[in-house]
Amino acid sequence: MGCSFSGLNALYDSVNSGGDAWINENRFRIVRQLGEGGFAYVYLVKELINDSAAGGLAKKLKDSSHISDDGTYAMKKVLIQNNEQLELVREEIRVSSLFNHPNLLPLLDHAIISVKPTQETSWNHEAYLLFPVHMDGTLLDNAKVMKSNKEFYSTSDVLQIFRQLCAGLKHMHSFDPPYAHNDVKPGNVLLTHRKGQPPLAILMDFGSARPARKQITNRSEALQLQEWAAEHCSAPFRAPELWDCPSQATIDERTDIWSLGCTLYAIMYGVSPFEYALGESGGSLQLAIVNAQVKWPAGPKPPYPEAFHQFVSWMLQPQAAMRPRIDDIVIHVDKLIAKFSQ
Repeated sequence: MGCSFSGLNALYDSVNSGGDAWINENRFRIVRQLGEGGFAYVYLVKELINDSAAGGLAKKLKDSSHISDDGTYAMKKVLIQNNEQLELVREEIRVSSLFNHPNLLPLLDHAIISVKPTQETSWNHEAYLLFPVHMDGTLLDNAKVMKSNKEFYSTSDVLQIFRQLCAGLKHMHSFDPPYAHNDVKPGNVLLTHRKGQPPLAILMDFGSARPARKQITNRSEALQLQEWAAEHCSAPFRAPELWDCPSQATIDERTDIWSLGCTLYAIMYGVSPFEYALGESGGSLQLAIVNAQVKWPAGPKPPYPEAFHQFVSWMLQPQAAMRPRIDDIVIHVDKLIAKFSQ
């Protein structure tokens, strides 16, 4: 991909062949591209200490646990084409900076620079966001590999991965007012494999995170919310009230609990509980979700405990008011860990 750095960061022809980027006073060498989506690209970068300000990034970070042993980090570069996109990136930076929890991906540094659009380029700003790197990929990446190998997580690992996601989400829901992540799904969960321990699970991507509580008072507001959700919340993990919002409704952080239930199912079986509706002729994803029509696949041998299925069903209540809150979920998962983790 020949996307060249420009403006203050213009150093080499193409990021494919390396190239450097400055984030404020620290300089990073681009090692390779890790992923892309929309107008965003994610790169593996390595800090160039000699060229950085005295002490480099380490001097800037409050939490020394975020300092990379080998100087590598993940850098997200966003090409910004208009003021609306610029505001969205600024909001993502603001929201990401609120959180401080071991199971939420921290934003280590960021910079937004102005650039002159050219004949080849249409963007007028570039944003650079720096994060710790987790090279074992996402829960989604791991699920694809495990599915092709017909492998499943152990009962204990399912609970331990899920417990960590709950802990990260509890941090967000504990704010006043609470924040909803709005896009909890396997593709937004980073895993790091650890010898003799369950994987470390970290929730990432706060681009859709917003204060959770909204009062909907008319049809226009309901449609506006549905439109926003269609753009920001992945369909197979989206709560029923975001598909079909009543004209009089109270929306709260329990939209995340629905997505959390779908994600627990996906930790076990590799997909959302409603993915099957996409493959059925005449099947409707929205209908399956609004009616909470869950199908349970065969799974491992011996199968997961029935208590896991009941736990998922408890979170997948179509009526948000009937759904548990994150504190209830944490208490319940701890009981399951006590019972099933030997």
